[in-house]
Amino acid sequence: MKQILSRLLVFLMISTAFITEMNAQLTINAQYRNRFEIRDGYKAIVEAGTGPAVLISQRTRLTLQYENEFLKLRFTPQDIRLWGDEDLATSTGVFGNYASLDLFEGYIEIRPIKPLWLSIGRQQLIYDNQRLLSARNWNQAGIAYDAMVAKLQLNGWNVHLAGSWNTLLESLINNIYPSSRIKSLNYLWVNKKLNEGLCLSLLHIASGKTETDSTNKIHFRQTSGLYIKYAINKFSIWGNAYYQYGRNNGSNKVSAYLIDADAGYKLGKFRPGLGISYLSGNNTVGADQTVDRLFDVLYGARHKYFGYMDYFRDFPNNTREGGLADLYFYLEYQVCPTLIIRNIGHYFWLARTNPNTPADKNLGYENDLILKYTFRSWGALESGYAFIAPTQSLKELNGIDSEKFPQFFYLQLTITPSLFTHQSGN
Repeated sequence: MKQILSRLLVFLMISTAFITEMNAQLTINAQYRNRFEIRDGYKAIVEAGTGPAVLISQRTRLTLQYENEFLKLRFTPQDIRLWGDEDLATSTGVFGNYASLDLFEGYIEIRPIKPLWLSIGRQQLIYDNQRLLSARNWNQAGIAYDAMVAKLQLNGWNVHLAGSWNTLLESLINNIYPSSRIKSLNYLWVNKKLNEGLCLSLLHIASGKTETDSTNKIHFRQTSGLYIKYAINKFSIWGNAYYQYGRNNGSNKVSAYLIDADAGYKLGKFRPGLGISYLSGNNTVGADQTVDRLFDVLYGARHKYFGYMDYFRDFPNNTREGGLADLYFYLEYQVCPTLIIRNIGHYFWLARTNPNTPADKNLGYENDLILKYTFRSWGALESGYAFIAPTQSLKELNGIDSEKFPQFFYLQLTITPSLFTHQSGN
């Protein structure tokens, strides 16, 4: 806590000194997000006779940003907690764990030449439709990355080149790192708006993982592909196609792919749409596997694409390496400028079967109903109810044969006020 506050003080002192000397802007924004949840089969099928889990979580952020022609600074401390989850020494009278104040963002951007910015530090990496690099915003903690990104904008082209190197300890020897995490994330993103309604992005990611938790050797999985979006008048369509190759951290060759597409059309206050997603999987596992065909979605969004019940987050475990196919439809209704109702239906099945999966690929139907009320420019209230009708195959994947109906409800309040803005001219 003291470290966060001292950094905040230093940031304000530096910003104030700069802003009196040149054309610059200092802004302070806040975010408060509170979510009430009733979990009764959320993330996994549960035993009949068990009661639902009821909880309230909270995100609190304060963002300070300074910007001039050659320098940008962004600093975001955040606190994530459950109500009742506090340090024993606090004065609330409840019992729980230690407080969770941490640094969500802390980075600078430097402009060495006019078309180039260098972004260095802890930052969000959000690209295209967030299929592979995302904010993961459903989780209260979100996700930020320690990275360096060179950003070039020239003649309508956007080119980003990034690299990262992750460690747990300030060691004197070796570069060991948990093999479940990405040790080095590097990417090249090229984007161009081709005309008024057409946008194209090319993305290549080299993600390296150590072979084991106690060895230095790193194997890189390569991901290459494109994202295209076309929107004109009332019609919009987007699609992704990514191929993975290289080696997984078990040293097996990789040959996997992700293909998906989505199309929607606005009809007055209604906007229906249809989409499909196919994430390849393995038909062999264990010692018999010579080629890994399970696509790794890396840091891509899960909740946004694979259903609000969050049954598919960790694909090696949730599908037992079988991969996933998802045929979905949605219908959005704009009741008024401030109120939107959206319903999404998903039909899931395994992309492939293997000795660890059920023989029947069908996994079931999920329905997500969301209502969002934007009562002010700085405030919104969102509510959702989701359920899944699982097949016997999904029950087998979850390792439980239960007749209990899986369902989930949430109510979320988000407040994002702008607290302070000051601009100084030359």
